[in-house]
Amino acid sequence: MDPCELLPIVEGLIFAAEAPLSADQIAEIVEVERNLVHGLLNDLRRKYEAAKGGIELSEVAGGFQFRTRPDLSFWIRRLQKRKTFRLSRAALEILAIVAYRQPVTRTEMEQVRGVDCDGPLRTLLEKGLLRICGRRDSPGRPLLYGTAPSFLEAFGMRDLAELPDLRQIEQLFAEEPTLPFSK
Repeated sequence: MDPCELLPIVEGLIFAAEAPLSADQIAEIVEVERNLVHGLLNDLRRKYEAAKGGIELSEVAGGFQFRTRPDLSFWIRRLQKRKTFRLSRAALEILAIVAYRQPVTRTEMEQVRGVDCDGPLRTLLEKGLLRICGRRDSPGRPLLYGTAPSFLEAFGMRDLAELPDLRQIEQLFAEEPTLPFSK
């Protein structure tokens, strides 16, 4: 199939997908090589950048997704009147511990923080930012926690390699950010 014919197909797949769509998934659906898909994705990204419109092609959570430009968030929130949620300092601390040390048990989180993690941990699980990813092979077989794909989406990251360094985390704790994330 001609790449010019594939471009609108790939664009439509990404638009219709409920979650970020990986290059491998796209290649499997349209039955072409992954390298061709990467070229098409680069073409799409350039197309949307050149248009200077309200939408961009973003690589998040291991896939590609159309998103509104971040500088338009004020207007999008006014349109949607979405409720945002605040993450408490405790929840941000737990999120950081899990993100950097995963998989991690609740006991390990509590050892790092020095206090009980039950409430904030439950909140992060309910919001879908964390997930249970198994059990440790040790006495009591405690649950192991890791970040969920929605963690990457909520923070606009491609993968965990984009996690901020210690200085940036300290700024996050100082600001107690509001996330435009509803569940």
